[in-house]
Amino acid sequence: MKKKYQILLVLLLFLALFFAFFIIKQSPESSESPKIDENVQSEEESKKDITFTLTALGDVLCHNTQYWDAEDKTTNTYDFSYVFEDVKKYTSAGDITIANLETSFADAPYSNYPTFNSPASLATALKNIGIDIITTAGNHCLDKGFKGLSETIDVLDSNKIEHLGTYKTAEDQEKLFVKDVNGAKVAFINYTYGTNGIPVPTGKDFCVNLINKENIKKEIEKAKNEKVDVIIACMHWGQEYHTTQTKEQEELADFLFQNGVDIIIGNHPHVIEPFETKEVIMPDGTKKQCFVAYALGNFTADQNYENTRDSIIINLKITKKADGTVSIDSADYIPLYIYKNPSLSKKKFKIIDLNTAIKNYENGTDKSIGATAYNLFKKELAAIKKIVEK
Repeated sequence: MKKKYQILLVLLLFLALFFAFFIIKQSPESSESPKIDENVQSEEESKKDITFTLTALGDVLCHNTQYWDAEDKTTNTYDFSYVFEDVKKYTSAGDITIANLETSFADAPYSNYPTFNSPASLATALKNIGIDIITTAGNHCLDKGFKGLSETIDVLDSNKIEHLGTYKTAEDQEKLFVKDVNGAKVAFINYTYGTNGIPVPTGKDFCVNLINKENIKKEIEKAKNEKVDVIIACMHWGQEYHTTQTKEQEELADFLFQNGVDIIIGNHPHVIEPFETKEVIMPDGTKKQCFVAYALGNFTADQNYENTRDSIIINLKITKKADGTVSIDSADYIPLYIYKNPSLSKKKFKIIDLNTAIKNYENGTDKSIGATAYNLFKKELAAIKKIVEK
């Protein structure tokens, strides 16, 4: 009898082991199944077209009249949110939004031209309207020295705005800036023509990317080696207050395209310059579709030279195709104007969506502006179209 129980116990143990093994083999958590699924998924993804939208803005300047306008003296704080109310719907709509910084976010006191320093709350306002990336390599990046450059980076970090072009360490400069956008690997590079004669601190050549073809080519090659899908160059270049690009800009744009850049977003002139989608013949004879915007104007500023209160938002629809090529499916723009309302004592500044403001005035749905502002907006819209729709 005891022997029968022992045989039965062995049989039950054998059956338990058999069923346990069967369950493990069928489980989605078995060691081999995920590997097979991941490989299949990766192969399928590589065969798909990937489309994303890029929203690009112009220069972010902040003159003393602007931070005085945003100041609440009772609390000693600055709130810039009102400036962007009409354009937030555009700046937050893209898959990724990028702007260019033309000031510092260093410790107070704040300052105006020629050495800019602005309240950190401006960075907060930019984050709140959907700006993901700010390029910082510009002629004003050393206005407050290396200390101010570093503090600016800290402010952007604290507001969770990604950035490139200036760096606190050599190790940071060596890192390629790559973003995953809807599954596409997008590399950004950023360079400036200079720093307004302010010397780069001794031993800190890494702190700002200065335009140097050899260095640019090395970074593009690094992007290629990392098998990125799209390369976007953000260039601080050109001649201030000129509404057409220079020969130097055109030559450098051609150099960038020939070496593998797909899209160029330029800034610095403080006025709008043309943009175009073009077909480029590469060194191996193949054709490639590329896009360049030479300058987008002042996104926010208080300048009074002709055309300096105008800017555009560029919206690009970009597809990385399954065969590895990149197409610019569409390139649209939104014309803007920095309005300084003479009837207000505070919160005077607002970035105006010109098409909407003009339309709403004409159909009677907006009573907040008078004939003078309406005629001004029509004049500035015509000036913008003259530049970009030649």
